[in-house]
Amino acid sequence: MPKGSNTPVPAAALRVEVGRRSGPGIPDADASALLLAAGKVRSDDDFVFYNQPLHASGAVRHEGKRDAGGRVTDTLLVDLTRVEPGIETVILAASCDGGTFGQVPDLSIEVKDAANGTVAARFDSTGATTETAFVLGEFYRRQGAWKFRAVGQGYSSGLEGLATDYGITVDEPQRPAAPPAAPPPPPVAPPVTMPVAPPPPAAPPAPVRLTKVTLTKAAPSVSLTKQGGTSGALQVNLNWEVRKQFSGWAGKLGRPVAMHSDLDLDLCALFELTDGRKGVVQALGNAFGALHQPPFIHLDGDDRTGAVSSGENLTVNLDHKDRFRRILVFVTIYEGARSFADLHATVTLRPQHGAPIDFSLDECTVPSTVCALALITNTGGDLVVQREARYLVPERGVSPQRTVDYAYGWGMNWTPGRK
Repeated sequence: MPKGSNTPVPAAALRVEVGRRSGPGIPDADASALLLAAGKVRSDDDFVFYNQPLHASGAVRHEGKRDAGGRVTDTLLVDLTRVEPGIETVILAASCDGGTFGQVPDLSIEVKDAANGTVAARFDSTGATTETAFVLGEFYRRQGAWKFRAVGQGYSSGLEGLATDYGITVDEPQRPAAPPAAPPPPPVAPPVTMPVAPPPPAAPPAPVRLTKVTLTKAAPSVSLTKQGGTSGALQVNLNWEVRKQFSGWAGKLGRPVAMHSDLDLDLCALFELTDGRKGVVQALGNAFGALHQPPFIHLDGDDRTGAVSSGENLTVNLDHKDRFRRILVFVTIYEGARSFADLHATVTLRPQHGAPIDFSLDECTVPSTVCALALITNTGGDLVVQREARYLVPERGVSPQRTVDYAYGWGMNWTPGRK
């Protein structure tokens, strides 16, 4: 589509993919959406992006990134049948992290039918220079039907500038306040009866936080301590999608086998406490853990959809950070496939305080049924998150859990388990 043109789209669930070429020195780009009524958001809840991945109506969901074949795509799922009547426009945007769009080759937006993959619209954005955010396209209502318009409007003020233009309240970095001047001595006065103070007004909604940390092979670790994320709950989320009809491996020849629709991935964690206790948190054997007693780690219920709004979730209670020595988060295939091939997954760690941390898994090229995701270590009071993204291949007769144990030297005894 040329810039400024429009085309009808079906009022259905649509997959919007913001794509770019990947490679060394190419800045990262993130997809986002804004739901507008009369040209503005109704509240900050109408902004969907990596830190706020699901709209309350369920109409828009940020599904995360995948990197395959030298191209990165960041996906939004937009269900136009669920867009509320008051919303007239859904803005589809991209922002650049660590550079400008002049450094991002082959930037595009593609709209597909989520059910069958049919392409409904595509716009290739060209000619970018110093822009750090782009409105690439928009869905808009016209006489009861939906259309897509190729926009291509750039911003030099990044995601913050784009968001504030549409009415989003953005959280600004905290600046130290100037020390107050010494107060004068209080005057002597007779005692008076003070009136009862009225109740304080309700606190305004918290502003949207745009900061995040993306771990890569070149920069694989981050300090939670330096990010201010060393208390409260740390949520670890794994979401995934299957892109091809076939995946998995059969035997030593690597023949592809069909991946079942009931793919079941299990998020797990090995833990070691400072008192020497070791264990595993997993669905097998109903070892879901506990937040307020050892191991201070809890696994939510089992999920088979992979959606970013649910997926597999594990929570770590950082109020007990001094009790942790190390935590290894990993994922196993319980059923539905024989390897992670053609499975595109994103890991997000959201501390209650501090910036969220995310990374994508590389494409799997080995017959792996278990992948080490992230290692959290306590070194001298500093909590460090290390991106592992390491596919492991169990030996014959060795369980995925035992395979991870061997690889990281946990030294535990294992028995068969079921869920």
